Amino acid sequence: MEPLSLRITEIFHSIQGESLSAGVPTVFVRLTGCPLRCNYCDTAYAFEGGERYTIAALVEQVVGYRCPQVCITGGEPLAQPNVLALMTALADTGLALSIETSGALPIGPVDDRVRVVLDLKTPGSGELARNLYDNIELLKPSDEVKFVLCDRADYDWASLMLDRYQLVERVAAVHFSPSQGELDPAELAEWILADRLAVRLQLQQHKVIWGDRQGV
Repeated sequence: MEPLSLRITEIFHSIQGESLSAGVPTVFVRLTGCPLRCNYCDTAYAFEGGERYTIAALVEQVVGYRCPQVCITGGEPLAQPNVLALMTALADTGLALSIETSGALPIGPVDDRVRVVLDLKTPGSGELARNLYDNIELLKPSDEVKFVLCDRADYDWASLMLDRYQLVERVAAVHFSPSQGELDPAELAEWILADRLAVRLQLQQHKVIWGDRQGV
């Protein structure tokens, strides 16, 4: 029987640019492949290609960075079912894990020790129909929800989701992130303040530091 393996685009050590861990040194494991095609995607290079690693080799490499924080990302990491075994194996080593997922695939099988950062797709993403809303009921109090906003219509839709699913009360944080080059962060900040929303305005710290460079 062949050992479990995954197709990986890149593994790198960087500063986490998003979520409640923003600013924290983190090891990123970027899986290859994604069933979505969001209009603002900035990781299209991960749609195909990559190299195949066994889970044992991945764990050894990640542990070798001697960094306690690990982020599983993509692409869409849950598109490769063996990622579930990888996360359990990494969590067993004592590392703190998060997974960045579009929410288009079920999060129920994800190890409870992994913090889920669920990216609900807005109308402006072009992938609104792919949202699996049943995932919201499975979110833990330690999880997070993210909206990437392209315009006012996206903001209004995300605000409606806040109320409909009581997201602020359900999870550790809700992030409103302006799509780079489409929505002015200052304008989004004014909307949030005017409506007294209990959300976090999220900018991508890694892009502030390094721009659009890959692998950071």
